Amino acid sequence: MNKLLDSKHYSSYIIHMNKLPLHKRVQILAMMVEGSSMRSISRVVGCSINTVTKTLVDAGEACASYHNENVRNVTASRIQCDEIWSFCYAKKKNVKTAKAAPEGAGDVWTWTALDADSKLIVSYLVGGRDAGYANEFMDDVASRLANRVQMTTDGHKAYLEAVEGAFGADVDYAQLIKLYGASSESAKGRYSPAECTGIKKRTVEGNPDEKHVSTSYVERQNLTMRMSMRRFTRLTNAFSKKVDNHIHMLSLYFVHYNFCRIHKTLKVTPAMEAGLTDTLHDMEWIVSLIDARAKKPGRPKTYGTKKNISN
Repeated sequence: MNKLLDSKHYSSYIIHMNKLPLHKRVQILAMMVEGSSMRSISRVVGCSINTVTKTLVDAGEACASYHNENVRNVTASRIQCDEIWSFCYAKKKNVKTAKAAPEGAGDVWTWTALDADSKLIVSYLVGGRDAGYANEFMDDVASRLANRVQMTTDGHKAYLEAVEGAFGADVDYAQLIKLYGASSESAKGRYSPAECTGIKKRTVEGNPDEKHVSTSYVERQNLTMRMSMRRFTRLTNAFSKKVDNHIHMLSLYFVHYNFCRIHKTLKVTPAMEAGLTDTLHDMEWIVSLIDARAKKPGRPKTYGTKKNISN
């Protein structure tokens, strides 16, 4: 059967034909946030690896934009911050000898700020672990909060100046410093940290409640991230090859975590608990965010051209 289409409808037809069915796009994104690798998704869904990658890029851009615009004016009491390590292409020590290492290769840190009550990820930043990134991260955290909070971080020195610069005296801030002992002989050479022998709570600014000086919730969130994203898995070849795709995956994960994933203790999503929405969203909603950002078909350069297309 033949259809006679002018160039305007022909362009829309091609775009429609190249778009994956909704259920496959949902399946791709769902597998991503459940820790499947890109190539395993390609095999299971039955599409090319390039299609999976393009879906990730589109979802990452849409989710980053949504988080930036909608996670604002958060009312919270306690904020916990931490950084989680990963790497792209090669670990920092191996970048110099790596073959054709791209820009951004090496160690990558993800900074996260979590509301201890609603479990909402208020802010995140991907990059280095130096003072510049600490300042940028804390400025973003401060811009998203609606009230004075109690904040707890680990003992990373970069936080001291960053919190002061972002909040001034308008924060109750303390650091939880972990004390480590020497590694046992059996643990030497293995991929495991030294044993934590104790903690020290240090008040830095304001009047933080000592019993709530903790980073337990945000550290547990770090574990959830490692279990939910293939590229965070340790001691495998599942690491990100490009830092941009690493960021896209994190953007997708955080929007899914905040708005789509029901917290087992709260029985609602973190965004619902924080009062940012009263709706439980799903992966089809994330696909709708992608489609809302998709470019509309451009105007054809010529009019009246006829093309025969066989179905």
